Amino acid sequence: MSYPVWNYYPRNLRPPEWVEDFLSVIHDAAPHISTAEPRVGVTSDMVLRHLAAGLKGLGFAVETGKTAAGKIRRPVLFGDNGRAEVSYEIDAFHDGRGIVVEAEAGRGARGNAVYRDIVRTSLILDARYLALLLPIAYRHQSGGREVAVPAFRDARDQFNAIYASQRLRLPFDGVLLVGY
Repeated sequence: MSYPVWNYYPRNLRPPEWVEDFLSVIHDAAPHISTAEPRVGVTSDMVLRHLAAGLKGLGFAVETGKTAAGKIRRPVLFGDNGRAEVSYEIDAFHDGRGIVVEAEAGRGARGNAVYRDIVRTSLILDARYLALLLPIAYRHQSGGREVAVPAFRDARDQFNAIYASQRLRLPFDGVLLVGY
C-alpha cells in the first residue's frame, strides 16, 4: 500500500493540483503519525502537530493550541454590525483555496465526527474543499485487549455512498479523504 491512502470526491473529477503537495506533507510525517502498522495512542492533536510546519509552508493557517489565540475559527453566520455571530473551530484553513482541514483520531473512528465535519464544513463561509484525515486503523484498549477500528475504510464507504446516491449534494468543489 502506498502511504498515505486517499480518495478524492467526486470520483469523476481529477484531483486539483494542491492535493499532491498536501499528500506529500502527510507522507513526510509518516514516521510519527502512520497508523498503517499497529500503533496505539495516535491523537488528532499529535497528527496536527506533526503536519503543522508542512501545512504552513503550503499557506495554511493551522491550529497551534487549545487556547482562543491558538484556534482557527471560520465564520458561518453574521449578526449585528457584520460581526461573526456563529463560527466553527477547525484544524486548518487555506484562505486562498478555501480548504478546510479536519484531522480526526478516536472520535473520528468511534463517534460521529465524520458526519459532524461534513455538516459543519458545509456551513463555513468560503469552504470549497474538505480535507478529512482519519487513521487507517485507530487502535485502542478495550476490556484488556487491543481493538482496531477501520476509520478510513468506514469514512470511505460513507463518502462512496454519498456521492454514488446523489441524494445528498455536498456544497464543495471536492473532498479529499486521507488515511494516515
